[in-house]
Amino acid sequence: MSMNTQGRPTGTGTVSTAATGSSLLPNEPLLFGIGDTEHSGVDLPEVAVSGDFLGGFERKSPLSLAGLTEPEAMRHYVRLSRLNYSIDSGMYPLGSCTMKHNPRLNEKMARLPGFADIHPLQPVSTVKGALELMSELAHWLMTLTNTAAVCLTPKAGAHGEMAGMMAIRAAHQATRQNHRNVVLVPESAHGTNPATAAFLGYTVKAIPARTDGTVDVEAVKGALGSDIAAIMLTNPNTCGLFEPDIIDIAKAVHDAGAYFYCDGANFNAIMGVVRPGDLGIDAMHINLHKTFSTPHGGGGPGAGPVVLSEALAPFAPVPFVRDGDLIEHPEGTHLGRVTAFNGQMGMYVRALTYMLSHGGDGLAQAAKDAVLNANYVKARLGDVFSVPFAEAGFCMHEALFDDSFLEGSGVTTLDFAKALIDEGYHPMTMYFPLVVHGAMLIEPTESESRQTLDHFCETMLDLAADAKAGNAERFTAAPTRAPRRRLDETRAARQPKLKWEAPEPLPQAAE
Repeated sequence: MSMNTQGRPTGTGTVSTAATGSSLLPNEPLLFGIGDTEHSGVDLPEVAVSGDFLGGFERKSPLSLAGLTEPEAMRHYVRLSRLNYSIDSGMYPLGSCTMKHNPRLNEKMARLPGFADIHPLQPVSTVKGALELMSELAHWLMTLTNTAAVCLTPKAGAHGEMAGMMAIRAAHQATRQNHRNVVLVPESAHGTNPATAAFLGYTVKAIPARTDGTVDVEAVKGALGSDIAAIMLTNPNTCGLFEPDIIDIAKAVHDAGAYFYCDGANFNAIMGVVRPGDLGIDAMHINLHKTFSTPHGGGGPGAGPVVLSEALAPFAPVPFVRDGDLIEHPEGTHLGRVTAFNGQMGMYVRALTYMLSHGGDGLAQAAKDAVLNANYVKARLGDVFSVPFAEAGFCMHEALFDDSFLEGSGVTTLDFAKALIDEGYHPMTMYFPLVVHGAMLIEPTESESRQTLDHFCETMLDLAADAKAGNAERFTAAPTRAPRRRLDETRAARQPKLKWEAPEPLPQAAE
């Protein structure tokens, strides 16, 4: 066999300077910047092709792929991995996103044979163990929320939200209430709420927040009418506050013939302590990645089960597990599928592992610790940072600040967040919720120790002192220690560069 010596010159040549510096955060180039299209990192035999072997589909132009050796390719991706900020490398202060630690026990269980290697088209008789696990997970989700039914299959919180609202729509259709085409959404709700309602064809009507950041029951009553299908309320809300009038709101909504959808994205603050079903909710999605420690974000895979009250249980999407059997064609008016197959098995295993390893008392303790940590951050920063809705007293799982403490400094919320990158932290949530100008929303979760929180708070206080001292250049130029400096975010979003193009050749110097 002859060897393809393309790209294996024996003479002297140039050495790539790609990513060989000593920086902890190297400016890692693209693969094309490391290799080149003229060489190959692999020796392959010459292939003799005779006749019209590809039926006219032969490539007419070079492949133009960068040729790299295995060490070059491996080092490139390892260096890229060092640029990732993850919950395993540092604290995520993102508000309303609950980036808690993912215990390795969960990962070990999810990789067990029978869970990790099953196929969605296997005969049901061969996956009885997986179905039993799904049944137990469903049982505990209904127990924690005091609800009558659950649909496990939605792939994310917004997907579960849509499934819950579809069940509400089906319930109205079953009673010939098709004229109910308006959904009430408080200003303190998650942004997916109005988007989901609009996606399903509903008209969205906003309910303003009170001066203390909570929903006014009288405002809800004033908006109710024969055209209202539901209210979509987040509790605890995105201001980090528990809605004190939620039971009265639920009663008013039900008395008007509408349903109560509760956004459960912040369930981590109350799991094991408060059962949403006791508060009068009819549907609520649960983000397994935010509440029960399954991996978060990155495009999936995810899981956002939706629990349903007794009134909506007949309209639950299929399939669901009952007594260890997969029910796909139940009697009654159940919705059809909202996703292909039966959901994300790995997420189910991780979530149930988290539940069983904590127990009911452990889940309640995790919720209490999350609230305690958020209030600790609020107390540490509250004398320097400006606190909206201060009259509300204690917060729940997240502490909310606004930008009024930066007034006159020339520093914006965005500048402050960029400077936090230079200090080794992922920035907090910015400019959300919209009811607060220049919002900074911080959720430490229960995962972080007091030492970690103290270090984070000291960093925040140091930045605030610098901003107030007039050192605006520390902020407006940030980040300065990252591989990339500050981008024009509007341009980057609207004119992204997604394709590599060969650089123009340098002009030849005149002789």
